[in-house]
Amino acid sequence: MSSRWLITGSSRGLGRALSEAVLQAGHRLVATARDPAQLADLARRHGDAVRLVALDVTDPQAAQRAVDAAIEAFGGLDVLVNNAGQGDVDSVEDTSLEDFRRQIDTNLFGTIIMSKAVIPLMRRQGSGHILQLSSVGGRLGAPGRAAYSAAKWGVEGFSESLALEMALVGVHVTIIEPGGFRTDFAGASTTLREGRAEYDAVVGATARRQRDYSGQQPGDPARAAQVIVRIAAMDEPPLRIALGSDAVKLIEAIDARRLEELRRWRELSASTDFPA
Repeated sequence: MSSRWLITGSSRGLGRALSEAVLQAGHRLVATARDPAQLADLARRHGDAVRLVALDVTDPQAAQRAVDAAIEAFGGLDVLVNNAGQGDVDSVEDTSLEDFRRQIDTNLFGTIIMSKAVIPLMRRQGSGHILQLSSVGGRLGAPGRAAYSAAKWGVEGFSESLALEMALVGVHVTIIEPGGFRTDFAGASTTLREGRAEYDAVVGATARRQRDYSGQQPGDPARAAQVIVRIAAMDEPPLRIALGSDAVKLIEAIDARRLEELRRWRELSASTDFPA
């Protein structure tokens, strides 16, 4: 059965792979980018199944226009994928407040703005699925990526709350946590700064590792896209799903360490209660 999709950040990386997979599966798509000319080939190849819309996810009016385009073209919207995102590498000390705001605006507020734009429509429909592209960085704080991790941790908390509300009106929410995929996220989409010597052991190492990692990531964007299409069709989709074997291993390790720490300090934590 054909579904109606809206994908943010459709022009590159995972967003582009997903746009291709959605259309090849026979679904209809509102494909978005800051410059929709980058998506012209989709329109040529898929005709009326695709609508191209200029979108800055940090602009609420642009978000509403994208949703309105889906309603006008397809009569509604079944799946929103909040994919647009960006993250740089630098130390907290050397990341300007402007850069913090820019990354948090795109990654977190862009997700909130787009989600809010579709909620009234999906509530009236009594159906829909909102897929939030988080990251392994939404489960662990990576050195050199404080702004990005802050935003993605925000996406995770926002989406958990959203899922509990949307369940009451028949709408699903799924948080997707990719590991390393062979997209340009580790290349052109990222500014890498090794920074000052004091933080080189973690920040500089992160920048060098990401530079060397580009093109070597284990994740295949086309396969990830197929998994996301499959999740969107599930009657009972997961709240969270990691993508990539590296993501699974990292999340398993960090959750185990977190649980160990919680247990280690259990007595001290519980000591703050009023006496029985």
